[in-house]
Amino acid sequence: MKLSRRQLCCSICMAALLPTPSRAQPFPNKPVRIILPFPAGTGPDGVMRLVGDKLGKLWGTPVVIDNRPGGNGWIGVEAAKRSPADGYTFLLVDASYVAIQPHLHKRLPFDPFHDFEPVAPMYRTNYFVVVSADSKWDSVADLAAAAKEAKGQLTYGSSGVGSQLHVNAATLATALGLPMTHIPIKDTPQVYTSIARGDIAWAFGTAATAGPLAKAGKIKLLALAALQRHPSYPDVPTVREAGGPPSLEARTWVALFAPTGVPAPIVERVNADVIRVMAEPDIRERLDAVGFAAWAGSPAHLRKVMDEDYLQFGQVIKSLKISLD
Repeated sequence: MKLSRRQLCCSICMAALLPTPSRAQPFPNKPVRIILPFPAGTGPDGVMRLVGDKLGKLWGTPVVIDNRPGGNGWIGVEAAKRSPADGYTFLLVDASYVAIQPHLHKRLPFDPFHDFEPVAPMYRTNYFVVVSADSKWDSVADLAAAAKEAKGQLTYGSSGVGSQLHVNAATLATALGLPMTHIPIKDTPQVYTSIARGDIAWAFGTAATAGPLAKAGKIKLLALAALQRHPSYPDVPTVREAGGPPSLEARTWVALFAPTGVPAPIVERVNADVIRVMAEPDIRERLDAVGFAAWAGSPAHLRKVMDEDYLQFGQVIKSLKISLD
């Protein structure tokens, strides 16, 4: 049957409106979910909600923050691992899931290097040495002298065996050459409450977790485990300046990952948009207020840091003989 010119034009117009495999929908065209193995109200949660709100406005679609804490954080990680690799589900984790947990568990239910691929760094932060506000110690050298006198009985707290607080504090004790007693406390804020009460002597803490009690005058920040002072805390010396090990640095980072197999153009788009949002003045101001430093980088750069930290913490954990199996 021969079509008239009018019928032919109508047919072409109708065909143009029909979806075809070759005409991909622009990303994103539906809500994007970001899974967090952290409870609501934590540092990573607060930052991700700020950034997620801006990404949602930039993309014209909601960004849903899905908190799934519990089970060592594995509940959230496994949920992300099982999600389709279509660019609509991401995972926000800190360095412990990549650099520490694989060395502590022989049967980890996920492989951070094969089940996920790096998308975008978010921020970094260094740890402070935290003591009670009425402590007589004014430096790390004072803490070391007290530890030597206590002959292994000086206590330090952490959020659990094998946590970043534990591993980093044990690293400082080892660097000082002084045995100390580890007191694991499940709830991170309770670590600093215990220090304020005098139940434990010291711990590592970030400005986000220990800062509120420090501002309230209940605890004090003795030193910063970094190579330079923090611009928001100029009066707090580095560990080296406070008489501690010269090169000691204790830090963590938070970054965005995706299930392995997400199309490269989507990874590139999300990376670029996260960098753009994290550079906005109000985001930088909010990060500075809690001692966080925005961290921009490519997926390849994030992978390099993952590899380096995995090797570094592996050596530390092996030397400390820490295991959860």
